[in-house]
Amino acid sequence: MVQTANIVQLKPRTLEAFESYIRDAEAGMQPLLKGAGAFLWSDTSPERAQQVRQGKVVAKLWAGDWPVKVPNGLIHDWTGAVFVPGATVEQTLALVQNYDNHKNIYQPEVIGSRLISHDGNDFKIFLRLLKKKIITVVLDTDHDVHYSEVSPGRWFCRSYTTRIVEVEDAGTEKEHALDPDTGYGFLWRLYSYWKFDEKSDERRPPAPAANGVYIECRAISLTRDIPYGLGWIIEPIIRNLPQESLIHTLECTRKALGSAP
Repeated sequence: MVQTANIVQLKPRTLEAFESYIRDAEAGMQPLLKGAGAFLWSDTSPERAQQVRQGKVVAKLWAGDWPVKVPNGLIHDWTGAVFVPGATVEQTLALVQNYDNHKNIYQPEVIGSRLISHDGNDFKIFLRLLKKKIITVVLDTDHDVHYSEVSPGRWFCRSYTTRIVEVEDAGTEKEHALDPDTGYGFLWRLYSYWKFDEKSDERRPPAPAANGVYIECRAISLTRDIPYGLGWIIEPIIRNLPQESLIHTLECTRKALGSAP
């Protein structure tokens, strides 16, 4: 890996561009959380809503066909949705808030997980992530997570990474972490926004009536840009992994809820 890609450092102007993007994105979410418009992204498109009802995991870029270019970086803004028939929002929250068990629910991408602290609807958690495509990268990440009840049966969650470090020689005696914001730049920041909506499909004709929970996640991440001459290595990781990770997360959540009592 060292021979094919140089270690890079997150630049202040790259982080500033990401933070500006996040401010705009969160400002756009506020009216929907207050009831002005459809709460669920899937409900903004009849075709998309039907695909989700029929059991498909739908994931798309929030806008455009390519990540947003910023100085020395790329912002990946992906949104996905899944329907879990028979589940309740209470079961769903219990599952996703069981952070010590995420290493079992979301494997092989999550290879370590731990609840650091918990105060009401606020959680601090640790996740060790495995990113594998052409090369393998291990990341130690800390997250601040906050849940809020929007209305009965409807919840919103936002999760911010507060620390991401790349780990070299993970699982060996030589294991060591690089400095924060230093490494190969495959994940510098990850902000996730979740929606959980328990309802009956009776309100969604012509689908048959079925109680369940709609789960959506909007994942906004920051990575390095694609350096000239190394696109064959970097591009498959940067372009495909955000979408694949989102779909994997939603599928694993549905699977775990399907086997929950």
